[in-house]
Amino acid sequence: MKGLVLSGGKGTRLRPITHTAAKQLVPVANKPILYYVIENLARADIRDIGVIISPETGDSIQEALGDGSRFAVEITYILQAEPAGLAHAVQTAQPFLQESPFVMYLGDNLISSGISSFVQAFQEEKLDALILLKEVENPSQFGIAEIDADNRLVRLVEKPQNPPTNLALVGVYLFTPAVHQAITRIKPSWRGELEITDAIQELLQSGNRVGWRALEGWWLDTGKKDDLLSANTQVLDEWSVREILGEVDEDSRVIGRVSLGVGSRVSNSTIRGPAVIGEHCLIKDSFIGPFTSIGDHSRVESSVIEHSVLLSGVGIFQVDRLEDSLLGRHARVARHNRHRSLQLLLGDDTVVEF
Repeated sequence: MKGLVLSGGKGTRLRPITHTAAKQLVPVANKPILYYVIENLARADIRDIGVIISPETGDSIQEALGDGSRFAVEITYILQAEPAGLAHAVQTAQPFLQESPFVMYLGDNLISSGISSFVQAFQEEKLDALILLKEVENPSQFGIAEIDADNRLVRLVEKPQNPPTNLALVGVYLFTPAVHQAITRIKPSWRGELEITDAIQELLQSGNRVGWRALEGWWLDTGKKDDLLSANTQVLDEWSVREILGEVDEDSRVIGRVSLGVGSRVSNSTIRGPAVIGEHCLIKDSFIGPFTSIGDHSRVESSVIEHSVLLSGVGIFQVDRLEDSLLGRHARVARHNRHRSLQLLLGDDTVVEF
């Protein structure tokens, strides 16, 4: 079985961060989202992986993943010239996929569980497609599934204005090569895209075996700031460990599950986990609260930060309170006058003075 990871698109919902970086490379707990995806495939023993890339961000994706050896997988890069839908991405990848069954995994999705049990069910039940479903509060923003009284999948619809249910398609799908023929029989949707929901619906109508499983645990589409902060909270809450590799002076306290990277220093400060601080950072005269991730080479002085994600090289100086914020690489926030708490979404190299 092969893997197909979709890492194209323009990431418009995460701008200005994604003006200068691929959305799949924005870090959660100081690790790019895309790394979690590749690692999850590798744990399911899927080693031959195609990665869909776009002209805008393809180079950065290739630089981040390399040949896949760091994940014990082999990666083939596949250029999708334009974002014409998930089914179009599968169509573009057909020369790589050939006659192999495959897992399609959206590169900006995080799930709390592994996928090995879904792969096993797909194979044992000899299905042509297996989809994962999760109840959501805002079904009009997702592909939605309708299930009948006998628990059978009967209909799929992409981002409906009047959703028939609140069962959303999670960004992980399993297919046999039958999906390729189904895609040839569908037409672009009202959005002008070839929808994977239409392809699965075509499989259903053609008598192919299409199954579904409810996803236990959490699932997060990290396409927006609040979603990414939620993902950071979930990952830190469930997977963080205490690991102090940097220096902590006698006037500081590091409480709970805190990861402090090599070369980082904590001076006259308190860090309360779960939190992760990268390498070669300085935390001075500050309080770092729970659910905060701070990237490498960042500097925080005389400030309070909670529930935020700071990418690498960020500087925070004399800020009374920064919370619920996402700051791009080398962003700088400094106080000149008294101010209350801030809620920010900053792109790379941004400077905020107040």
